[in-house]
Amino acid sequence: MLLSIAAVAISCALLITVASIFTGFIDAFEQSAVNAMGDVILSPGGDIKDYQELTRELEELKEVKAAAGTLSTQGLLHLGKGNVRAVEIWGIEVQKEGKVTTFEKSLLKGKATEPQAESNATEGYIGIGVLAEPNEQTDEYDFNAVEKMVGQQAVITTGSAVKEENGEKQFKRRTIQFTIADVVFTGIYYLDSRLVYLPIDRLSKAIYPELDQPVARQIHIKLDKNADTAAAISQIRGVWETFAAEKLGWGQQQIQWARIETARQMQARYVAEIRKQMGVLLLIFGVVSLSAVLLVFCIFYMIVEHRQRDVAILKSCGATSGSVAIVFIGFGGCIGVVGAGLGTMLGYYITKNINAMEEWIRIIFGLKLWKASVYMFSTIPNEVDWQAVVWITVAAIVGAVLGATIPAVSAALTKPVSILRYE
Repeated sequence: MLLSIAAVAISCALLITVASIFTGFIDAFEQSAVNAMGDVILSPGGDIKDYQELTRELEELKEVKAAAGTLSTQGLLHLGKGNVRAVEIWGIEVQKEGKVTTFEKSLLKGKATEPQAESNATEGYIGIGVLAEPNEQTDEYDFNAVEKMVGQQAVITTGSAVKEENGEKQFKRRTIQFTIADVVFTGIYYLDSRLVYLPIDRLSKAIYPELDQPVARQIHIKLDKNADTAAAISQIRGVWETFAAEKLGWGQQQIQWARIETARQMQARYVAEIRKQMGVLLLIFGVVSLSAVLLVFCIFYMIVEHRQRDVAILKSCGATSGSVAIVFIGFGGCIGVVGAGLGTMLGYYITKNINAMEEWIRIIFGLKLWKASVYMFSTIPNEVDWQAVVWITVAAIVGAVLGATIPAVSAALTKPVSILRYE
C-alpha cells in the first residue's frame, strides 16, 4: 500500500515540477518583452518624424499611461585597444523610457539622468553581458569589476546611407563617443549581452545629420493597469492613422503596413512552439506515470487473490457485491488522494527550491545544469503552476481509482459458497 502511495506521489511531483518550470519559462519570456518594450509596440516600418507630438497625442488617451520613441541600429562598440564587439544600439528617451519599461529599475548604480541640452557630453548605458561574461561555473557576473567601468569612455561606430548628388546612396561611417553612465542588468541574457542604450537625439543626429529633429522607428507604449487591451490598440491605431496622414503625409497603403501589437503577441509564435514541446514532454512523463496505475492494479489484484476467504465471509454475512467493490475502490481513491497530496507538497518544494538544488548539483558534481547564455534567464523560473496542479492531482486520483476498479470487480464477483466449501 505504501509503495502505491509513493508511486503516485513521485509521479505527481514529477509532472508538477515539469509543468511549473515550463510555464514559468513561458511567462518569464513573455514578461521580458513587456519589461523591455512596454505593453504595446507601434512599428510603422519607417522613420517617424516629429514622433514627440505623436507620443503626446497617445498619452492623451485614457488607456495610455506613457509612450516613448525608440530608434535602433547595429554597430560596433570600442571599449579600448583590441576590445571591439558587435552590438545593437537603442536610442531611447532616457527619462520617459523608465515610465514605459523597467529600464531604470535595471540600472546597477542608480537613476538614469537626461543629458542637458546645451551639453556636448553624451552618456550611454551598456548591458552587463556586453562588458563581461558570466563565470563558467557559477553563471554569475563580477559586479565589482563591471561597476569600475562606469565613468569610462567608449565609442560606438555605426553608419547610415546618404544620398549623393547623382542619386546614388553611399554608406557613411558615423562615430559616437560617450561616457558609460551606468550598467544595465535585466537578468535576460539575450538583452544584456548585446544592447547599448544612447539618448535618441544623439543617435538620431549621428544617423541623420541632415535632420533638425530626432526621429524614431518604434513607439513603446505603457497601458493603464485597468485598460482594455483590444480597445486601447484600436484607439492607438486611430491616433496613428490620423497622425501619419496629416503630419507625415503617408499614403493609406503605407499607413496600413504599421504593426500595432502587444509585446506578448510579438512572442506568440515562439511561445506556441515552447507549449508544443511542453505538451510532448508532459505526455511522455504521463505515459511513464501510468506505471503508478499499473502498480495499484497489481497490488489490489494480489490482495483480492490472497484475501478471497475474507471477501467470501463478508459476502456470506450479508455484504452485497456492490459494497465489496466500493471498499476496494475507496481504498484506491484514498491511495490517490494521499499520494496526490504528498506529490503536490513534494512538487511545490522542488519547484520553489529548484535554483538552490541546481546550485548544490554544481557544487557537488561540478555540473552546471542551467546557463543564462543558453536558457536566456539568469535563474530558473520557480513559480508553481497551480492550474496544472489541479488537473494533475485529479488525474492521479482518477488513475488510482481506475487501477483498483478491475480488482474491485473481481472481488465483487467472488462466490462465497465455492470459496468456503474449498476452505
